[in-house]
Amino acid sequence: MNQTEPDFWVLEYVTITKDPRTGLVVAIGGTEQAADILQRTGGFLTSPGPRGDYHRLPHGLPIEQQRLKATTASHALLAAGHSVHLDPALNMLAAPDGERDAALRYLTHLAERASAAETSSAVAEVLTEVAAPVHGLLPLTREVIVRAWIAASDLHGAAPGEEPEPIARLGSTANSLSEAARVILRARNHAARPAQRPATAPAAGRAQSPVSRRR
Repeated sequence: MNQTEPDFWVLEYVTITKDPRTGLVVAIGGTEQAADILQRTGGFLTSPGPRGDYHRLPHGLPIEQQRLKATTASHALLAAGHSVHLDPALNMLAAPDGERDAALRYLTHLAERASAAETSSAVAEVLTEVAAPVHGLLPLTREVIVRAWIAASDLHGAAPGEEPEPIARLGSTANSLSEAARVILRARNHAARPAQRPATAPAAGRAQSPVSRRR
């Protein structure tokens, strides 16, 4: 007896997520009934796309409004029997400190890995996590500091170079983090090299050569 694969109505699945390129909250997939729920409960708008219509929230909504509307719409869809994937970053019912707790666990795990390292390559792996140019902890922290510096300067109405001293020092702090990342990467590169064995010293009491004995 031949087994046949079941037919899944994939187009009825709805994914609600935030588009990383535009920053818009979009809902992709679903039926006309799903579109009606998205519009009525979440305030989504229908927009034409290259592969058919999709739904999105209006431009310029604050993040908390985006999360509220996306969460409300997803639960209304679930209650109506639709299959929904909601981006965890948009879920208002998620634990508020979940991301912070995950970051703390990650840092604790890195510290434990460094303490338990038994080879130079294991140390290098930890240092890579800290200072990797794009996704390392220090470059990402520097990005936060730079954005906070720019935002604080704008809010104070200060021109570049005329910020209050505490805010201006954020800029130098960002530069210090960049230098710290470079130092750590140099240490990482050194640790990643195979260890060189020290040269063996001549053994004590080695027999003299025949020439020496003749002397």
